[in-house]
Amino acid sequence: MTSSNQNVYAGIDTHADTHHVAVIDELGRKLGDKQFPTTRSGYHQLLAFLHTFGLILRIGVEGTASYGAGLTAYLRSQQILVREIIRPNRQARRNGKSDPIDAYAAARAVAVDEELPIPKLLGGQVDLIRVTLKTRATAVKARTAAITQIKNFLITAPAELREAYTALSTERLIAALAQPSSTPDDQMVRSLCRLANRVEFLDDEVSAADDDLAALTSEVAPALTYAKEIGPVSAAQLLVTAGENPDRITSKAAFAALCGVSPIPASSGKITRHRLNRGGDRQANAALYRIVTVRKRYDQRTQAYVAKRTAEGKTAREITRCLKRYVANEVYTLITSPTEVPSVDDLRPLRQHHKISLQAVADHFGVWPIKVSTIERAKSRDDQFVEKYRKYLLEAG
Repeated sequence: MTSSNQNVYAGIDTHADTHHVAVIDELGRKLGDKQFPTTRSGYHQLLAFLHTFGLILRIGVEGTASYGAGLTAYLRSQQILVREIIRPNRQARRNGKSDPIDAYAAARAVAVDEELPIPKLLGGQVDLIRVTLKTRATAVKARTAAITQIKNFLITAPAELREAYTALSTERLIAALAQPSSTPDDQMVRSLCRLANRVEFLDDEVSAADDDLAALTSEVAPALTYAKEIGPVSAAQLLVTAGENPDRITSKAAFAALCGVSPIPASSGKITRHRLNRGGDRQANAALYRIVTVRKRYDQRTQAYVAKRTAEGKTAREITRCLKRYVANEVYTLITSPTEVPSVDDLRPLRQHHKISLQAVADHFGVWPIKVSTIERAKSRDDQFVEKYRKYLLEAG
């Protein structure tokens, strides 16, 4: 017999068509379990079922980013504390596997561990970025596969065909094969033409995705997208890693661990050392690496840091690891506590009013014209340069 005044924990084993919920009390005793459909009415019935047992302290849900995404969003909208349950490995399933067993295991896990992860929220702007980023990734993968197939076919193609195309760069090769000069009466030529047309189609798809990502990331996190050398793809990946509710990440160290750039203790006996963290979100780790690589080439502060650490005897790999951690800390601040992005709308009209060309501005500051153009269009951010540039334009008047 249950009491409506007692505190209870629940675990939910999620599937495509049904969710199985199990309830335990604070002593871990089984109170009941039941299966519900994955519909809106099913969510209401599930929550009503839980309320019959008492006050719900926490609910552990498996697959919060897949089969359990809809249920997780509903429970959070009802002010229910939800935690993500990691599916147990095979060694942990000594008692067998079934929906009730997994649901009770989730309930016990959420009862004993208050530090289980807070699920990511889905369905917002960041989720749109995630979908666009995934779509782009599959297009890039398919494009790479098509280009590789073209080059492999040319290796074994007849000598006349091979000699006509193998000396060309990839870009010129695709253009030439997509519009062959002669009638493609040969099956090999027709196949290469189809592959080249596929590459061009995928190029357009990737470009369209890049434009969408630039617009979405600028709207969601302008401070992040205007930071030095953080492109729309890298910004998108880091936003997806942080999620719609980045407040679930409690510190810079936690975000660094999530991105796989936090050192892991590996000490033993008299030896005190740390090793590289190979966990975390590897796509976020790759985004940080891209940012660091570009900053090494174009950012003076990063170049000065590299020179200093090199003089101290650090290797290039060690310096890159340190820089990735610094960038992760910066990104965490830009996402969770973004600074206001200063307006640059006045720069281009002011320059045009004084009839000053981009090249003249670039020559004055010793930079490329493209840098001036991207800053005027708010496609990149350099607050120090903007301050000097605005002063230069005002003095020119």
